[in-house]
Amino acid sequence: MSHLTIEPSILYVGTPVALLSTVNDDGTANLAPMSSAWALDDVVVLGLGASGQTATNLLAHPEVVINYPSPDLWQSVERLAPLTAADPVPVHKQARFRHEREKFAAAGLTPVASELVAPPRVAECPLQFEATVVQADLDAKGNFLIVQARVLRVHAAEHVVVPGTSHVDPAVWSPLIYNFRHYFGTGTELGESFRTETPR
Repeated sequence: MSHLTIEPSILYVGTPVALLSTVNDDGTANLAPMSSAWALDDVVVLGLGASGQTATNLLAHPEVVINYPSPDLWQSVERLAPLTAADPVPVHKQARFRHEREKFAAAGLTPVASELVAPPRVAECPLQFEATVVQADLDAKGNFLIVQARVLRVHAAEHVVVPGTSHVDPAVWSPLIYNFRHYFGTGTELGESFRTETPR
């Protein structure tokens, strides 16, 4: 194969979408889509715009629910994409974003109470991680907040769990993937890692 040297404007090579629920200063819930999240043991690292409402919320109220939607929810995710809870809308967002405080309703999603943290979970999301922020730092350029969130509790829809275990069935669970600003689901299984612990 031959390669070209390119300069893409974004580097989303294909990462799962997460919906982050946080608490606004007035106690209402905020819900925001993001696609820069990855796990290290029981810590999920989140990359957020430093000037966004979610970053503001996490610094003031360090609790979050990381909700993972399935591919069929992509339109709900996209309905959230141009919304911000910030009022007024920050100058750099005014051309493409609009203020919306009732994010769950705008997306057609249902808030459900969490067990260990204040922000609600998204009922329609098959995987939900209740977490608390243990560290938050600006990135090297000061544009993004890098948040380390320790997962306290995992909720999984019954149909994605291997019966009688705490294993998510990778043949059933399919994350919504954000691939160069397009939405995809996963394809058929190609194989498994030698490190898998999922029962056959």
